Amino acid sequence: MDDETKRPPQEYDERATVECYSGYKAGERPLAFAYRGCRLEISEILDRWYEGTSDSARPKTDYFKVRTKDGKVYLLRYLSLFDAWTARRLK
Repeated sequence: MDDETKRPPQEYDERATVECYSGYKAGERPLAFAYRGCRLEISEILDRWYEGTSDSARPKTDYFKVRTKDGKVYLLRYLSLFDAWTARRLK
C-alpha cells in the first residue's frame, strides 16, 4: 500500500476505475477499484442505494458503501449519465 491510501478521509469524490461483477445485469456490483494509484479489493458491501430515475432530467446514480480488504471504508458512486465512477474514502 502506498502513502496515497494512508491519507485521512476526504471531503470530495475522485474519479475511479471500478471492476464489477456482471451477473443478471452489467456492472451489478463492484469487486475492486483503482484509487490513487492502488488497486483495492472489496471485502464487503456495507450498503447500497440509488437516486434518480430513468428520466433524463434526473438520471440514475448508484451508490455502494464498501469495506476494502485493508479495512478502510469507501463510498463508490456510479453516474449513469456519464458512465463514470467516483470514490471517496470515509474511514
